[in-house]
Amino acid sequence: MSARSCGGPALAMLCLVLSTNAEAACGRTGDLPTGVGLASWYGAEQGGRRTASGERFDPTALTAAHNSLPFGTMLKITSIATGHTVIVRVNDRGPGHGRLIDLSEAAAQRLGTRTCGVAAVTVEQVARRN
Repeated sequence: MSARSCGGPALAMLCLVLSTNAEAACGRTGDLPTGVGLASWYGAEQGGRRTASGERFDPTALTAAHNSLPFGTMLKITSIATGHTVIVRVNDRGPGHGRLIDLSEAAAQRLGTRTCGVAAVTVEQVARRN
């Protein structure tokens, strides 16, 4: 993973400031949180390990790690730099280091941010699995 950031340094700094506090990074629209922040990704090196939800991590699945949203929550992630979107399912806990969300390698690939390492994104909750 590269340390390069997609979305420009000023935007990345803004996202870093916003994402250091999950509540500050989330506005509320009814029951659906939205936010802007930094996303990173993790891939094959983590493949097969157990996630916090108990399932095995699959870098080819469209999944994500979030610090507080319930497992099974479906999120629409949009890259600010590319405009591409992907729907992911929360199945792990994390991230750390001032990021809002960690994405699977497949999700980062779909966003066009895989080569970035860290990218500015918007996050919208689209559904919560019961």
